[in-house]
Formats: sequence, structure tokens, C-alpha cells
Amino acid sequence: MAALAPLPPLPPQFKSLQHHLRTAQEHDKRDPVVAYYCRLYAMQTGMKIDSKTPECRKFLSKLMDQLEALKKQLGDNEAITQEIVGCAHVENYALKMFLYADNEDRAGRFHKNMIKSFYTASLLIDVLTVFGELTDEKGCQIIQRKNMKHRKYARWKATYIHNCLKNGETPQAGPVGMDEESNGEENEEAGTSPLPIHPPQRSSSAYDPSNMPSSSYTGIQIPPGAHAPANTPAEVPHSTGVTGSTIQPTPQNIPAVDPALFSTMSIGDIRLTPEDFARAQKYCKYAGSALQYEDVSTAVQNLQKALKLLTTGRE
Repeated sequence: MAALAPLPPLPPQFKSLQHHLRTAQEHDKRDPVVAYYCRLYAMQTGMKIDSKTPECRKFLSKLMDQLEALKKQLGDNEAITQEIVGCAHVENYALKMFLYADNEDRAGRFHKNMIKSFYTASLLIDVLTVFGELTDEKGCQIIQRKNMKHRKYARWKATYIHNCLKNGETPQAGPVGMDEESNGEENEEAGTSPLPIHPPQRSSSAYDPSNMPSSSYTGIQIPPGAHAPANTPAEVPHSTGVTGSTIQPTPQNIPAVDPALFSTMSIGDIRLTPEDFARAQKYCKYAGSALQYEDVSTAVQNLQKALKLLTTGRE
């Protein structure tokens, strides 16, 4: 991919976007689609923050030039030309980063690459808002709430582990007592990360990736299996002392499938519009995202909606 023209200095008004733009630069070669949508998020958010002052307008203009150049280079990529594909691409990438960091955390392997992966996952969940707030369908509302919980947890974990290591303390592995009701959003505009009200170890400062050497983030090596879907059990490290007892999956209430859907035949006079196909694609996308979080009920509901629409022309 051809090099992009450099951006002017970041205006102070856009400080909250600095890590999203840095993530874009880090992914220019690693994953240009992720890089594109990180810049698009920065562009859309920057327009809302300040699009009138000269320095902000100049910065946004140069950022727009980068977006146009990227769009030309990636013009034949479906993740750029089709919103549904792009959304799924970014969401899957964010989840892979989260799962890698979470696997390392649960195994008690605390290091800067793991912290970076947690934080990057939270930034990419921010980026998902370029595809809309995703509140038009019940199934997608559930997925969005889960994404936001992952974002909150990932950013908090990055803060907590970073501060523990900085203070010479040993972090507690795995999920610990984060206050579900505290959202920490008051720190977002300042570019900092939310802190828990009741952290298991003392934490004195917010996590900022710029406090660490940038060389620690390049060439992150993801071990095999770390990018597996959420329903794939991770290997238990030999050093954890875990016994051979089998972990049973949590039972779920799966909605009954309407038998009529299996016997419905496509009728010759059914005419599906482009809007119908797009609607069916969205239902399938929602189902795929739900399965990433092992939400079988939501996946089944959305697949039923897609099947009914395609076989009857009605919802």
C-alpha cells in the first residue's frame, strides 16, 4: 500500500482521538481495512468536536485526503464497499484482540503487548460506531450492549494491569471486581481510561499507551488459538495448577424453531427487493456476531427472521 501524506500536528481539541489515529498508523500495513475505519472514526468524531477553527479544519482536511487515498487503494475490497462486511471485519478484529489479551490475563501472563491488545480492542469498539449506533433491532441492541461491556472491561483491565506493573505490584489474573455501574465516561474526552471504583489493587494513574516505548507494540505475536471464537476453549497452561476437572458450558434457553419455516417453499411470484436482501444480510450479520459471544438465542432469532423474509417476502 502506498504511503499516505503525513498529517499536520494534532490540535489540542482532538486529544481524545490520538490513540485511534495511532492505531490507524500501526495497521496501515497490518490491516488496511482497520486503519481506514480508525481514520473514518477520527474524522466523524473530529467533525463533531470542532470543525470551525482554522487548525481543526486544516487537520480534518488532511485526514479527509488520507481517507480518499485509502478508499482508492482499497476500492475493490468488500469491507470498504459494503458496510455490513466492514462492520463484521472490525468487530471480528476487535474480538480477536480482546480474546488474545483475555487469554493472557487469565493465564497470569502480564506484559505490555497484552495491555496494548486490551486497549486496542477498546478503541476498535469505539470505531464500530461509524456503522451507526446499532439500535434498530433487538438482536443488535443485545450485541451492542455486549460490545460496550467488552470495551469498558478491556479499557479498565489495561489501566489496572499497567498501573500494577508500574507500581511493582502483581495484578490479579482474570475477571475481578469492576463496578458494573460506573462507566468512567467522564474521562473519555480527556483521552484517559476509566478506573474502577473498587479496584483489587491500588491504581494511581490512568493508562496511556504513550507512556510506554512504542517499540513494545510493534510486531505483536499472537499465539495459535488466541484468535479462536469465544466458544472454543482455550488451552489451560501447565503452570496454572488447574486440575483435570471438566468445565461444563453454561446452559442456555434456545428458542424453539418454527416448524413452518422448514416447510416453506419459495413461490415463483415472490419478488424480493434490494432492501429485502440487505435486511436479510443484516439479520445474518447480527446472528454471526451473537455467536461470537455464545448468544445462541439471539443468533437463532435473527436467522429465523432472515429465513422467513427470504422464503415469504414478509417479516
